[in-house]
Amino acid sequence: MTQEELQAMLDRAQESQKMGEYADAEYYASELIKAVPVDDTSCVHSSALLVLSDSLRMRGMLKQSLEKAELALSLSIQAKDLYQEAKAMSTLGVVYTLLGDYQQALNYCTKALALDEELGHNVGMARDRGNLGVIYQNLADYPLAAEYQKQALAINREIGAKDGIARNNANLGIVYRSMGNYDVSMAHYIEALSISEELEDIPSICQLNGNIGGLYYALGSYDKALEYLYKAVADSSLRGEKARAARFTANIGSVYNSLGQHDKALEYYLKALAAQEEQDNKTDVATLGGNIGIVYAELRSYEQALEYFMKALATHQELGRKSSAALVLGNIGNVYTLIGSYDKALDYYTRALMAHEELGEKSGIANVSGNIGSLYADDQFVGYDAGKAEEFLLKAIALSKEVGAKQHLYKYDKAVAELYKNTNRKAEAYDYFERYHTVEKQVQSEEATRQSQLMEYRRKVEEAERDRQVKIARFQEQEKLLYNTLPAQIAERILQGERTIADVHQNVSVFFSDIVGFTHLSQQISAESLVQMLNRLFSQFDQLSRKYGLEKIKTIGDAYMAVCGAPNQCNNHAERTGLFALEVSELMDNFIVDSVGQISVRIGLHTGSVVAGIIGEVKFSYDMWGDAVNTAARMESHGEAGKIHVSEEFKHAVETVHAPSLRFIPRGEMEIKGKGIMKTYFLEKVSEQDL
Repeated sequence: MTQEELQAMLDRAQESQKMGEYADAEYYASELIKAVPVDDTSCVHSSALLVLSDSLRMRGMLKQSLEKAELALSLSIQAKDLYQEAKAMSTLGVVYTLLGDYQQALNYCTKALALDEELGHNVGMARDRGNLGVIYQNLADYPLAAEYQKQALAINREIGAKDGIARNNANLGIVYRSMGNYDVSMAHYIEALSISEELEDIPSICQLNGNIGGLYYALGSYDKALEYLYKAVADSSLRGEKARAARFTANIGSVYNSLGQHDKALEYYLKALAAQEEQDNKTDVATLGGNIGIVYAELRSYEQALEYFMKALATHQELGRKSSAALVLGNIGNVYTLIGSYDKALDYYTRALMAHEELGEKSGIANVSGNIGSLYADDQFVGYDAGKAEEFLLKAIALSKEVGAKQHLYKYDKAVAELYKNTNRKAEAYDYFERYHTVEKQVQSEEATRQSQLMEYRRKVEEAERDRQVKIARFQEQEKLLYNTLPAQIAERILQGERTIADVHQNVSVFFSDIVGFTHLSQQISAESLVQMLNRLFSQFDQLSRKYGLEKIKTIGDAYMAVCGAPNQCNNHAERTGLFALEVSELMDNFIVDSVGQISVRIGLHTGSVVAGIIGEVKFSYDMWGDAVNTAARMESHGEAGKIHVSEEFKHAVETVHAPSLRFIPRGEMEIKGKGIMKTYFLEKVSEQDL
């Protein structure tokens, strides 16, 4: 394969990956890896490895994704390609983030950023800062996460990277949602959605609809959450994006679970699980297994809950997702506690505690410590130990205070109070009961405040959504007006952001017509009748121009100008223009104006080159200039009433496409103003008898 062919295949692989067509992306990337030697200096091999890594990552195959990214980094270093090296390190950072190894993720993304800054590579710097923002978001350091995303957003705005602007806004939406700033979150989501719709980035549009659904879920607006999530599922399914559709299906399950409709929740969770298993998306399979286990536990179907928890635990451990595995270990401990298997419960709680401590997850340590303390305080447990119970419960209280988890704190205060009461430590028991009631009241007050804030956020979010819908409606109306005013191809270029439109068209045919005796005519009829007459006439011209594929350029008074061959090229532009002119001439034979009678037009045609472009910044006008335009106008002004006057260039253009229905009657040579002596013709239609 040539270098050009290799690059074309790489482009297809990258585009497929971007569009969520992972099977195609992996096929093209794998073919490239086979075709290009490992010591390739063009970095096609390492680029293909990164495509493969991204695709595997999106399908939840994180260990395989990691292997491909590590190999890509090794090859980039060997090739001494610093840009590719930074990209590979960035990819490794993303994979380690998903694996929950945030220190490794920070290590790689920080190195990538340093390298991109050294290279002055703005695209890379924006990417790296965005990735660092995602890592700090996972570490719950939301202010720092927002700062990195804002830095990335500023760079992307500066370089005009609309896809990056949309991505950073989407991530800021997630960060601010996590911080409880729901109106700010929605503002970022809406900007991201607006840009994604402009770019026709369907995967991002689907994802953002899902994100907005998640925001409404957080606000407790379950009907709106379901509305957006169902739309996200439908759009993803329509595009055949099974994995994405499955994620949104799972989110629908979570909404129903919050509504207490556990059977409905199970229905959607199991449907999502089947889809993810089909896609071999192990990360989501494990997450869904954990969710299903929780629902079965709430339904008191403990055997089934344990079955799903155990499968989820095995998959998380296989993928190296330590944080997720720790949560599942704790949930298994909870189930064993509920069924009275205290020894097994303690075993799983202990394993969960070790995992959370290894990761430094204080909230997790607090929760599991509280559960262990409560277990030791239960006199039904053969291992009952008041000392250990106190130790673990006080540890849970201290950590809950540190992380601000009051909803857990008052529960542990109550557990310590009851422990002290049962061990005849009445004064201390009273003290902790007081703490319990104080914190409980604070939590209730804060919950009431939170609900009030949620109502206000819902109002603001709904207002923002209404504003967005109004803006969309206005934009669609403006878009419709633009398409009605300009050629479709030109309107599309303006909507895509093209500022200056100026094109050269080498071969076009230009049509000019003018009403004979128009000045006298305008004095004979009222202004209203004159406008109605011109509108009726030119509307019929417009219909005929669409029939023959001409583009109307403008009307000036009683003159009508059209062109064929621009902005859309066609080989038979002269034949089309000739047939159009003949049908206009036939139309005029039967065009009667009340109180005036029949009117006639002069028509001029010429073929040549033109310059075409957009004039104006607010009111756009598509116009044309050049000798072909001037000559066509001269053909019209030097023509005769009821006849089609054409240049020799137009005649030659028609003859090259062999149009037997058209014939040319020589008019001879004549002086044309501004052109000199020209040989011209009258165009006529060949009658059926002459064919």
